[in-house]
Amino acid sequence: MAKFNTWIKAARLRTLLLSFSGVLLGGFLSIHTGPSTGSGTWFCLLFCALTAVLLQVLSNLANDYGDFKKGTDSAKRVGPQREMQSGAITEKEMKLGLAITAGLCLISGALIFVFAQLSWQELAVFAVLGIGAVLAALFYTLGKHPYGYRGLGDLYCFLFFGWAAVAGTFYLATKQLDFSVLLPASAMGFLSNAVLNINNMRDIENDRASGKNSLVVKIGSKKAFVYHCLLIVGAFVCLTVFLILKQAPYYIYAFWLLFPLFLKDLVAIKRTKPEQLDPFLGRQVKHTFLLVLVFGVLMLL
Repeated sequence: MAKFNTWIKAARLRTLLLSFSGVLLGGFLSIHTGPSTGSGTWFCLLFCALTAVLLQVLSNLANDYGDFKKGTDSAKRVGPQREMQSGAITEKEMKLGLAITAGLCLISGALIFVFAQLSWQELAVFAVLGIGAVLAALFYTLGKHPYGYRGLGDLYCFLFFGWAAVAGTFYLATKQLDFSVLLPASAMGFLSNAVLNINNMRDIENDRASGKNSLVVKIGSKKAFVYHCLLIVGAFVCLTVFLILKQAPYYIYAFWLLFPLFLKDLVAIKRTKPEQLDPFLGRQVKHTFLLVLVFGVLMLL
């Protein structure tokens, strides 16, 4: 059986902060709105975060398995070596790991419903969303027609890491429909897509040779960089428009002080060869978390 630290590597810890960031932003928005501060609300937010992280782990494991089976994780791959690629985890072990992680996702998701005290109608909607999230995490690279191989990964990333994580958490904690929340949710979706875009820009040559038609493969490296710039700027614009609509105090706009961090990376990415982009993936995740943290704290002041 694969060792524990091998599974930790397969879970790709450096990406997990991204899924947590979406729920954190939704939590900040809900607390700012003034939901109940009872234990049920806090437990709801806790299990939202746990479920999001488990879904990210499930997606990472499925990606490890799917790319290995399709031959995408070959010796030509420039990113960190995957665990099935290296032989550290066998196919049988990975299947078991996927089943256990999917089960944990469903259990954690069910506990959200317990503490959120949903109506039957709400329960039905979120149950469908939850099952959809599990299936989306699995079939990014698994199956005969994985959507990640057809350039649809960015859409999934935007919807589940952005709208579902932020707006879903907000609604579960507040039971309020506020469509303006889709603006910060979109910002989170854009920033999540930026992480995926760096990953796909790094792997463009290997993906193209392996038949993995990511969005980057479809549009090419130059347009992918323009797309990356639009994602970063779009995220800051969405957060700004949200504050304007909410007539927020002027000091909250101080989150723009973090923009130079992202701008510095954009300049460096422009000058970096695709095979050397891997460090920027972790930086994008950390900067996204920092932006969410600063934006959220400023809202609560």
